Amino acid sequence: MTRVQQIGVVIGLAIVALLTILRADDPGIFKLIRGVTFDEYQRLVPRTFEPMPVRVVDIDETSLREFGQWPWPRDRMALLVDRLSAMGASAIAFDILFAEPDRLSPRNVVAEVEGVDPSLAEKLPDNDEIFARAIAEKPVVLGFGLSNVGNYRPPVKAGFAFTGESPVSAPPYLGASTPLRPQLEANAAGLGHISLNPGNPSPVVRAVPLFLTDGEQLYPNLAIEALRVAQGASTYVLSGAPDRAGIMTSAKIGDFVVPLTAAGELWLYVSPDRAERYISARQVLAAEGASPEVAAAINGSIVFVGTSAAGLQDIRVTALGENVPGVSLHAQAVEQILSGHFLSRPDWADGLEILTIAVLGSLLVVVTTFVSPAVALICGLLITAMALVASWSSFLYAGLLFDPLAPIVSGSIIHFAATSFKILVIDRERRAVRRAFGHYLSPSLLHRIEHTRDPLRLGGDDRELTVMFVDVRNFTEISERLAPTDVVAFLNTLLDALSRHVVANEGTLDKFIGDSIMAFWNAPVDVADHETKAVRAALAMRETLAELNAGDAFGFGPGQQVGIGIGIHTGLACVGNMGAKTRFNYSAVGDAVNVAARLESCCKEVGFDILISDSTARSARGMALLEAGAIPLKGKSSRTQILAVVGDERVAASAEFSALVVTHQQLMQALLAHSKNTRKLIGTAKLRAAGVIDGLAEFYQRVSGRTDHFREANDRFEKSAAD
Repeated sequence: MTRVQQIGVVIGLAIVALLTILRADDPGIFKLIRGVTFDEYQRLVPRTFEPMPVRVVDIDETSLREFGQWPWPRDRMALLVDRLSAMGASAIAFDILFAEPDRLSPRNVVAEVEGVDPSLAEKLPDNDEIFARAIAEKPVVLGFGLSNVGNYRPPVKAGFAFTGESPVSAPPYLGASTPLRPQLEANAAGLGHISLNPGNPSPVVRAVPLFLTDGEQLYPNLAIEALRVAQGASTYVLSGAPDRAGIMTSAKIGDFVVPLTAAGELWLYVSPDRAERYISARQVLAAEGASPEVAAAINGSIVFVGTSAAGLQDIRVTALGENVPGVSLHAQAVEQILSGHFLSRPDWADGLEILTIAVLGSLLVVVTTFVSPAVALICGLLITAMALVASWSSFLYAGLLFDPLAPIVSGSIIHFAATSFKILVIDRERRAVRRAFGHYLSPSLLHRIEHTRDPLRLGGDDRELTVMFVDVRNFTEISERLAPTDVVAFLNTLLDALSRHVVANEGTLDKFIGDSIMAFWNAPVDVADHETKAVRAALAMRETLAELNAGDAFGFGPGQQVGIGIGIHTGLACVGNMGAKTRFNYSAVGDAVNVAARLESCCKEVGFDILISDSTARSARGMALLEAGAIPLKGKSSRTQILAVVGDERVAASAEFSALVVTHQQLMQALLAHSKNTRKLIGTAKLRAAGVIDGLAEFYQRVSGRTDHFREANDRFEKSAAD
């Protein structure tokens, strides 16, 4: 692992730690996003509405038009209780507060008239007493609300039994409640709170607290109190954690067991609002009595009495996004319990999500650091898909609520941060690479180097290279007759024009040594057919120099020609960054470099501008080559077979070159045999060479003086053929 990768991992893990801590703190925005996610799940697959013995008697707009504005006198509420009881309601629960005396009661109306004898008022009916007598001995549950004033708490009509540690401190806290009328409170079969989401700022009701606590006593809500009364049960059996107080896990209400959150809440799994759930209060209170259909719907049902009238402002929002009367959510809670279709968010869900962020985040950091951004993106998408599938499957098949967005959002942040860091570092490294190699390499090679993993470092590797040396002929004479500034201008013009062909043929410019160029192929990255590309670069240099001379680009005047010599050899060399740790050059050293330099020096002796070794020639197939003998090179124990590069494949395929090759071979044989025809063959070769390329005349002029070169070359050739 490189230092940069180590830094990337450390930064990535620090971000993972911060996100993990943030999720553990669970700020409000996380809760909101989590709630919205669970809402979307319910919208995709809502609870199916099933006919249940649960009904809402709705004090709707029609009822208000029929019987007058709200509040109604309580003798009418008494009539409602009597009618519902007569029709066989198993429980009657009022989502209505009866905290104040009935101002429409005759006794209260007369008492407020000035000059009326108080004893007369006492003889008149009291609607609260009528309502109290109506609910006595009937399965009626009254609701109470929460209050910020006083310390009144209602009596509890049921007992509590616990398994495990005490969960009394688990539910939301009840500081005080609104007092009910004493006679109503005493005669009710049950009392339950009507708050659906106390302390929750969200308008969406997602979970309903089934209990409240004052630290010592638990208080049930309206829905489960109605369910208890309907079954005739007297006790709630609550389960707590086996080893930790203050946690609820479930509640047994008669024959039904309800899974709860740690705070004693029921996650509402709602069905779409349906007309079948409601019965208008007008139908129950009709003078002619309720219809058989209404009576059948009420019989055996748990009936909740509430209002959907807009002016009474008891409208709530469900997870499905519907605006419904608050009383219908109490009814839906009971429907859900009766159907057994529950949603559950286990108390260990938060821990699992926190652990997921830590583990998957750390995995993403490692993956993003060590693989390409594309692979890291694929891994991130797979993790996202896995989180979504796991969360959705848990909801669909087990009713479990796991938040997929926390790990997804955290993973996205981690992936973005790690990828951004990596890209910034890569860009920095690529800029360093461009600075180091931009003047020496072709754009294609530079692109390949940028995408390798090997960092720039001091040291080298053994590689097969094709090495080229280029030198200006008679440079000393040229520099003697020019001013220093003119020498620099001359070299800049020449070397710039020649070096471009190295880069264009995927070579690496090593250095400029005075009037010389050193270049090589097949490093720092592999270059296919590097021998041929080096030869093509040399041929292109020859053509460029001819154009420069023809155009008098150096300003030397007509007839003043500049010549070059090029030596090319292929062999093993050590290539890499050489120098000091703070300043180094990318270069090559070794025998292959020395041989190439010696070949360039031999151009003067041989009388030709481009010479290559036989090791290069073996791979540069198809080029127009002529044997130039075996030359003894300085520092080498044996001679080196060399060849003159006449031209490319087009020249090699020409009839003129084919004829020259025949004459060249005859000349070689004549030289070896000391034949009298040598001079004649040299003349013929010059003539035929003139039709191929300028410059071979000097080569053949010097052939006769190098008989030993060709004899050595022929001996090596024959020995190789015999082997």
